[in-house]
Amino acid sequence: MKSLPIRIKITMWFTAAILVVIFFTYFIVFHVHHQIIQKTIRDNLIETVEHNVDEVEYYTNIEQPVASNETDYIRIYQNGYLEIDDDFLDQVNEVYTTLYNADMDFIYGENPIPGQSVEVDFADAKVQQVRVNGVLYYIFDRKLTAEGLKGLWLRGIVSEHQGADHMSDVIRLSLFFLPILAVFSAAGGYLLTKKMLSPIQAISGSASQIGSGNDLGRRIDLGPGEDELHQLAETFNEMFRRLEQSFEAERQFTSDVSHELRTPVSVILAQCEFSLEEQRSSEEYELALQTIKRQGRKMSRMICDMLDFTRLEMRTDSYVCEQVDMTELVESVCSDMALIQENGITLRCETENGICLHGNRELMTRLLTNLIGNAYRYGKENGHILVCLKRNGKEIELSVTDNGIGISKEDQTKIFRRFYQADSSRSGNGAGLGLSMVEQITKFHGGSIRLESEPGKGSVFILTFSDIL
Repeated sequence: MKSLPIRIKITMWFTAAILVVIFFTYFIVFHVHHQIIQKTIRDNLIETVEHNVDEVEYYTNIEQPVASNETDYIRIYQNGYLEIDDDFLDQVNEVYTTLYNADMDFIYGENPIPGQSVEVDFADAKVQQVRVNGVLYYIFDRKLTAEGLKGLWLRGIVSEHQGADHMSDVIRLSLFFLPILAVFSAAGGYLLTKKMLSPIQAISGSASQIGSGNDLGRRIDLGPGEDELHQLAETFNEMFRRLEQSFEAERQFTSDVSHELRTPVSVILAQCEFSLEEQRSSEEYELALQTIKRQGRKMSRMICDMLDFTRLEMRTDSYVCEQVDMTELVESVCSDMALIQENGITLRCETENGICLHGNRELMTRLLTNLIGNAYRYGKENGHILVCLKRNGKEIELSVTDNGIGISKEDQTKIFRRFYQADSSRSGNGAGLGLSMVEQITKFHGGSIRLESEPGKGSVFILTFSDIL
């Protein structure tokens, strides 16, 4: 059972449910219909007799009933005439109606009881039963009270077999059609289940192809739709997208590490080979060790920066977010970095009071430090840097402006890439991760960053955050 396909299991369950319904239907038809039919017969008997009470009228003059309806039956009764509607004499739904006097003398009508030898006392508005030759008959009497009709009784008689033929036909049709209905329901349920589960097969097939072919760029396409299976497919696509990003980030990280570490490793190996080729002076050994130390520190900084960047990008570390006083943070960072005074560049800070942001203080400090450090690195001699923090409607706007060498249009589209340096001659000890880190920290805090720059006139980095406390 466990190895059967889901569509077979659902079809089996659906078919079993249909068979249970059919079984109970048969049970009701065979065991309950008798009571229902007998009640229906009694109700029909009472209704027919009550209706026919008004079909018997008394007239003192023969001309009155003849003028009213020539087709009615007319009979002499006492000092007048009885007019009996001819429709009254017909059996209605196998109910027979008979007219008697108080002495049970038959006046008119039809009695279905064989021989009419069975006498049952009159009982006004009461259903009585009598069994003759094994057949049960229901009897219902009404005493006529209209003018001239006193002493007359209207009796309705019906057999318990009334409607039996119709019920037999219903039973035969049920025995024939219900099994056919079960077969068609099972077949329809199977086809419907197969159609409903076909998207799952598509999802399974696509996932299998992605897994076997290592093609994380492949997506599950079920066409338009918003049901649960389409939502499941979209969830899988989102999972594949994130996996693709993770593997791409890992691949890119490995490639970047290999590329960026190649130069310092080569320098270190060259210095070691140079020192070991022959006997060197103490000054040459010292110079080689200083070079190795410098390249080693560069490698260490680069690895730390790359690990921090990757952790931030992939959210592998938990950064505690709290209320950060951005006014105090910006003023503190600018106060410290103004002491650099590299190439005569001055740093000025303009802030509005009471600006707070829900975020991580360490990351925001690093963001601002990277931006200011980048402005120093690419600034002009005796230039200036302006850091501005202000409110712009419901947003926080942080900008760093310099009058340095600027960035070309071509480089502006690449400046936030990892390890990209627009002017490698002025990169200093940087590894090209500063602006990439700034972008990731900005995204982490739900903000956005844009660059406005013109070669020879300087650059301005504008960061916008919407989380104001």
